[in-house]
Amino acid sequence: MSFTISKESPLGADLALLMARHTADMHADTPPESIHMMDAGQLAVPQVAFFVLREAGVAQAMGAFKRLSGSHAEIKSMHVLAEARGRGLSKAMLDHLIVEARAAGVTQLSLETGVQPTFVAARALYTKAGFAECPPFEGYSEDPNSVFMTRSLA
Repeated sequence: MSFTISKESPLGADLALLMARHTADMHADTPPESIHMMDAGQLAVPQVAFFVLREAGVAQAMGAFKRLSGSHAEIKSMHVLAEARGRGLSKAMLDHLIVEARAAGVTQLSLETGVQPTFVAARALYTKAGFAECPPFEGYSEDPNSVFMTRSLA
């Protein structure tokens, strides 16, 4: 498997499919009031580091982290195209986000994900990477449709 992961603008013209699929997946079985995704415009801000995984130049996955404070960041917009799943690309992207966040001085990395069956694989990936459930953080509140997770990068 040969791929590259690089920092890019979430507004890239060839990222429309990734963004559309991510949006569709988030809206598939999560009530609107429990969807906390950021669209491309919201991701295109200085406090967000956005990365794209490409194979043969074609965008297959994306992931980002948003700095919440000096040393705390949140994973945002992790998504792998359905036809590219099952090959370890999610793990590769998550590993990359952890390395990049640590290099940026982040010592606490958190995330919000869903409780629905479509998020089982994501929760397993995060757990295997050392994330543990935690209370809501940085502006979130208790939500029966959300699972909050965090891990130390120190």
